[in-house]
Amino acid sequence: MKRKYVLPLLLVIQILILKIIPFFPESVERFYSNGLYLFISNFLRIVLGWIPVSIGDVFYFILILLAVKWFWNNRKNWKQNWKNQLLSVLSFISVFHFFFYFLWAINYYRVPLFEKMNIERDYSDADLLDFTKKIIAKTNEIQIKITQNDSLKVVFPYSQEETFTKNLNGYKNLATHYPFFTYSNLSVKKSLFSLPLTYMGFSGYLNPFSNEAQLNYLMPMYNLPTTSCHEMAHQMGYASESECNFIGFLASVHNDDLYFKYSGYSFALRYCLNNWYIRNEKTYQELLKTVNAGIIKNYKESQDFWMQYQTPIEKGFHAFYDQYLKLNQQKEGMDSYSKFVNLTVNYYKNKPL
Repeated sequence: MKRKYVLPLLLVIQILILKIIPFFPESVERFYSNGLYLFISNFLRIVLGWIPVSIGDVFYFILILLAVKWFWNNRKNWKQNWKNQLLSVLSFISVFHFFFYFLWAINYYRVPLFEKMNIERDYSDADLLDFTKKIIAKTNEIQIKITQNDSLKVVFPYSQEETFTKNLNGYKNLATHYPFFTYSNLSVKKSLFSLPLTYMGFSGYLNPFSNEAQLNYLMPMYNLPTTSCHEMAHQMGYASESECNFIGFLASVHNDDLYFKYSGYSFALRYCLNNWYIRNEKTYQELLKTVNAGIIKNYKESQDFWMQYQTPIEKGFHAFYDQYLKLNQQKEGMDSYSKFVNLTVNYYKNKPL
């Protein structure tokens, strides 16, 4: 077989393997997520975590430049040499696809957190209403403790770098209850692509090739603890967006710092209120009246920030990412982010906030 066909053929084999892997979540959990992946992720974070610049972003930037250069150099002979050019593209995709899954994305096929933590999947309106009232009371309480005034928004006092380091306290406390949430070797950085990320509508992402958690440093600061804890959950090998929302929330509210608790509780409360807005707008309005004005001001701060960057580009990227999630075991696509309400409501059925 000619060498130019080898990598495209391997891409086909990879795709076939990914069709089989979903039938063996326990094996993925044991041998990859709790085995090989732990070695890979910790190694990458130890090697790259101390470097202040995002190596993953630099890698992507170079990759984009090389891709543009390649297409430019081959623009004139594409029609005459289309077969070889197509094989070259497929060869690159094959290599990229292999390392993407080998270094991180096989975690999409691990045992769901619902099963791992013995949490029910469904809840009733009564369950949601009870939880929403409890989390309103808790978020109000913390907002008052911080501001001493229910009408003042919370102003976050820490820098991005201080926040990333302080996140370790929340994960340390959480790991005393659940050892599988142990986090080590900090590698969380401000993304060099923060402005493009903002226009795309994203607060951060995990670079699977460098295992660096990349955060959009332009977003409102009070959101940063839970958002960065979300990306740190991805680093630990949790691929589901709903699970990472849940883990990021737990890590924030287990932090000893009130500002981090506020970030977590206000994050979960916003999702619960949005859920009620969809389910029953009358109930939503009644619940909203009981939320401190200062919390509403923080929500308005976030809304205003994202609205000023809203363009058709964001909708395009969200549509693309929606399909990407659906191809990777998250059937709800972008809606899977809000599925963390299921986890949160059922987790706290018999636990105090």
